[in-house]
Amino acid sequence: MKPGRSKLKRLLSSALDYARGGWALAMLVFLSGLSSSVSAYPKETLIWLLRDLPPTMILEGPKKGQGIIDQMLPLLIAGMPQYEHTLMRVNRARGMQMLHEESFTCDPSLVWTREREQWITFSIPAFRAVSNGLVVRKEDRRVLEPFLVDGEVDLAAMLASGRKKVGVVAERSYGQFLDTLLKQAPPNALTPHYGNDALGSLLQMQRLGRLQVVLGYWPEIRYQANQEHIADDQLEFYPVRGTGKYLSGHIGCSHSPQGRQAITEINQLLRTLPRQRLDQLYADWLDPERRSDYLKETKAFFEHQAQQ
Repeated sequence: MKPGRSKLKRLLSSALDYARGGWALAMLVFLSGLSSSVSAYPKETLIWLLRDLPPTMILEGPKKGQGIIDQMLPLLIAGMPQYEHTLMRVNRARGMQMLHEESFTCDPSLVWTREREQWITFSIPAFRAVSNGLVVRKEDRRVLEPFLVDGEVDLAAMLASGRKKVGVVAERSYGQFLDTLLKQAPPNALTPHYGNDALGSLLQMQRLGRLQVVLGYWPEIRYQANQEHIADDQLEFYPVRGTGKYLSGHIGCSHSPQGRQAITEINQLLRTLPRQRLDQLYADWLDPERRSDYLKETKAFFEHQAQQ
């Protein structure tokens, strides 16, 4: 082969190698850019609505962060890295308003009702709580005696009698059964209290003798009474006939495609949570005589749920 022709062949070979290398480099840059753009694509932001609701959520004070939802929520967030998570403290009215809107929001501590299910997507039960009941000061226990049946208060009969008003937190759901009774209550049978510290205000009214009966969760009432410097032994709790001992707390998300998808993912996570540790967090707030019963029944409840 002539020297000139050999030199031309080497030049063509080098040019081809260069072209191939340049194409590969270009493809590498393209794929790298594509990967970067996918990984950098902004995640959807899930807004968690937090309310001070002892003993499930405690946002202030010496017991801050020791509620069952306080401990459960970080586990859920860690299991959902596909979202950006924002924690937003709201009052009850604002939280419900946001769930009504076309936003991507979830409330980790809601009671299921048929009415709410029209505009909130609910999870499977996330935790169990002691059902609501009536609290009176010990010196006022006589006001409930005409309505006691086997140690439980016939709330429907009490409300119908019109003898005593019952203090309630305005716009709160007490569960399907009690909500129905309260809606059927005669005019002026209830004393609703609004505001961020509604339960504490009702307990103060009770302490001052302006109100005798308050409806609520006993662990929450005990906690709030302590905050209001009211001793446990000054109050007595009576279950409401027909409610059952315990009710379920749920996570509720906005009724939107994002909310429904999030609930599907949340349900999967709820089935894997360390139930024994979480249930103990709630049990620690109960009276010693109720604690073992709660743990036994809650364990059986979630074991049955896991099999479904």
